[in-house]
Amino acid sequence: MEKLNQYKVNQKINLKDFEGIKISELPDEELEKKLRKVRKKLGKLQDTLYAHDKYSVLVCLQGMDTSGKDSLIREVFKDFNVRGIEVHSFKVPTDLELGHDYLWRHYIALPQRGKFGVFNRTHYENVLVTRVHPEYILGENLPNVHSVEDINDAFWDKRFEQINAFEKHLAENGTLIYKFFLHLSKEEQKNRLLRRLDKKEKNWKFSAGDLKERKLWDDYQRCYEDAINRTSMPHAPWYVIPADNKPAARLAVASILLETLSAYDDIKEPELDAKTKANIALYKAQLNNE
Repeated sequence: MEKLNQYKVNQKINLKDFEGIKISELPDEELEKKLRKVRKKLGKLQDTLYAHDKYSVLVCLQGMDTSGKDSLIREVFKDFNVRGIEVHSFKVPTDLELGHDYLWRHYIALPQRGKFGVFNRTHYENVLVTRVHPEYILGENLPNVHSVEDINDAFWDKRFEQINAFEKHLAENGTLIYKFFLHLSKEEQKNRLLRRLDKKEKNWKFSAGDLKERKLWDDYQRCYEDAINRTSMPHAPWYVIPADNKPAARLAVASILLETLSAYDDIKEPELDAKTKANIALYKAQLNNE
């Protein structure tokens, strides 16, 4: 796990280069033990962030179906105080959401200062699923978009420009942004879908629509690769995390968060004002003499 920076996108990448990468040779039990230590430290850091009240942290998770986003959230943030973290899962837009611009529902879900926000699927769905299925854009009722033919390269160029501007605005106003793509192999997705069908208690997770989208695997990979290359910025970097091994992927995400957030030496608990500090002994005496 010592080479965490290899997953950070600092230049144009090809997703195929990340296929077959094994994050760790350690057995799952050892990875889970390490994760418990890292997430405990993350929980303490979150308490300090809350008290500091100057930064917020936005964690964006993207990945194909079955890539492990839900379980990663459960395991990585288990030691957080519930008042300091908010998780939002963005599904098909509602009529209310479609009545606003496509970033509106994400903007109103952003974490306030001192808190972590986790987006399980994110604003990037607007350049991923809608790019694979451009007909979905018609439901946004946009000016100058009357048919799928109007959704051209210039349309997507503008949308990427808007997303980059959105994230830059957030970063300049105190939001620390981390974007993780859980890079699952097609073979492993097949195995996980089969497990959902084989295990009765997992049947509820299966949707026939998953198989329909699976047929578009290559289209999704191209769109993910393009989105990552266009939007990985120093203030809002992407990390491509090989996700065939869930414990290893969870530990990688947790370790990246801990390592990079710990580098902010200005995140510290506020000190008492001079008057209160000078009178600590007096306040203790008052309480002890009640």
